[in-house]
Amino acid sequence: MPELPDVEGFRKVLESCAKGRVVRRVDVRDTGVLHGVSARRLRDALEGRRFTGTERHGKWLLARTGGPTLMLHFGMTGRLVCARPDDAVEAHDRVLFTVSGERQLRYRDQRKLQGLWLPDDDFEVARMLDRQGPDAMAVERADFEAALSSRRGSVKTVLTDQTVLAGLGNLLADEVLWRARLRPGSRAGDLTEADRRRLYTQMRRTLRSAVAAGCVPPRDSWLTGHRDDPAPTCPRCGDPLRRTRMAGRSTVWCPRCQPDGS
Repeated sequence: MPELPDVEGFRKVLESCAKGRVVRRVDVRDTGVLHGVSARRLRDALEGRRFTGTERHGKWLLARTGGPTLMLHFGMTGRLVCARPDDAVEAHDRVLFTVSGERQLRYRDQRKLQGLWLPDDDFEVARMLDRQGPDAMAVERADFEAALSSRRGSVKTVLTDQTVLAGLGNLLADEVLWRARLRPGSRAGDLTEADRRRLYTQMRRTLRSAVAAGCVPPRDSWLTGHRDDPAPTCPRCGDPLRRTRMAGRSTVWCPRCQPDGS
């Protein structure tokens, strides 16, 4: 599932492929990824306009045009690809944006769980993002700590709640908690001030590394690099990792490094 680092990578694809370029043609190959906008309106609103800027908030990507804003969410399998107009179209290429300079931006998504929106103005953009928490890369430590201390659920559930903090998904949450030596099932409101500060520090460090990689990298020194092994062991202490489901998501942790009461 694309998380904040992946979407930041998609923002860079959008910027390098289409920023400053005029949209020559919009080809909607599957209307199932359009939300609140028809294929005709998408074409009429964007063709002839220029992509003027790019933004990201959590897992949302925004393409500004000086008029309507194209908003993209990638669900579990979405991605953004830069191609040439004469490149072969793949089966999961849902919407193609041909721009000046013989480039084509492609929204590619196998499962189609999210897709594209086209709010008319900044007010509508703000309304769509209204229930999103602060971006995980930009949130101040005091705001982060206050959000955690006021929540009653498990710290893993709070970290992945986009209304609390925008951008963290399953992999990042497990990675950050492992680095902070906190068990995913610990109650967020019971964390000490030291716990919250350590968690914030490790979240920022993990995000910086992951954004630089363009994903949550499966490195040998990361929990992410071992969670899918047949018999996964902790890259820090070597003990077997545990796996459970929390809020419907696969959750991996190390009982030794993340003990009860942590």
